[in-house]
Amino acid sequence: LTYKCMSEGREAKSLKVKVFARRLGSSVFLYGVLWVGLFGPNETLSRSAFGIIITFLGLLALLEFFNMAEKRNLAPYKSLGVGAGVGLILAMFWLLAIRGDIDLAVSFEFAALLCLVPTIGVFQLFSPKSKGSIGPMASTLFGVVYVAFLLNVLQMIRYYNVEGNWWLMYFVVVSKMSDTGAYCTGSLIGKHKMIPRVSPGKTWEGFAGGITFSVLASWAFFQFGPEHFQQMKVGWALGLGAVLGVGSVMGDLIESLMKREADVKDSGSFFPGIGGILDLLDSLLFNGPIMYLYLRYGLA
Repeated sequence: LTYKCMSEGREAKSLKVKVFARRLGSSVFLYGVLWVGLFGPNETLSRSAFGIIITFLGLLALLEFFNMAEKRNLAPYKSLGVGAGVGLILAMFWLLAIRGDIDLAVSFEFAALLCLVPTIGVFQLFSPKSKGSIGPMASTLFGVVYVAFLLNVLQMIRYYNVEGNWWLMYFVVVSKMSDTGAYCTGSLIGKHKMIPRVSPGKTWEGFAGGITFSVLASWAFFQFGPEHFQQMKVGWALGLGAVLGVGSVMGDLIESLMKREADVKDSGSFFPGIGGILDLLDSLLFNGPIMYLYLRYGLA
């Protein structure tokens, strides 16, 4: 019995090491691609790479969301949702990267939302397939807002000002360090379950570790990149790091609720060790508005 327990313990540790290695490899690849999109050797290459990345991620994330909605028999209008979402992402890219008009981009998104609601209603009115109405309309609208609208906030951060590329890099690293810190800390010393009905693997120790990692990452940007973050004070750096760390955990838990509802472990399987695109973006989608509001009003 003792030998069996030791063997199972070694297998569990080996599995954790393999999962961590896959996550590390996927993360290095993703950060490498992001680096090209933000700091490419010339502006045209950088802008094009970023546009391709954000559109590609949006397309896959929309497909994953609507696939989960279909598994719950919500009957979303998948083609309409994906088409509208990708169209919004491309339109925002043109307004921000090509036109360079963030105020017009914000107004456009508001107008698009106003038009999207009645459009979905018309689709439902003439749909011969579903007897229900609230489920298809609500799931389609939420999918576009959750993925496309929130992903567009990342574009707004990127093109907020001349230092937008650095602010987006800061935002992504600080948010994702919460995931890394929570995983590492929870795996090593995690004992007290956080919300087991939503995510059995998350612990309070991991939660604390995630916030600590985010705060340290934020402080590191402030400390070693003063020429890019000169408007940020040390108090804001520590506070924003903590807020983004908490937000990352909340975003992950919210997506876990949706995955549990759809009875899936991962939203997809595109990235080894990470899962689907939504598994990758969940914390960024949740934190995007926080970061943008800080840039808009915190730096004023």
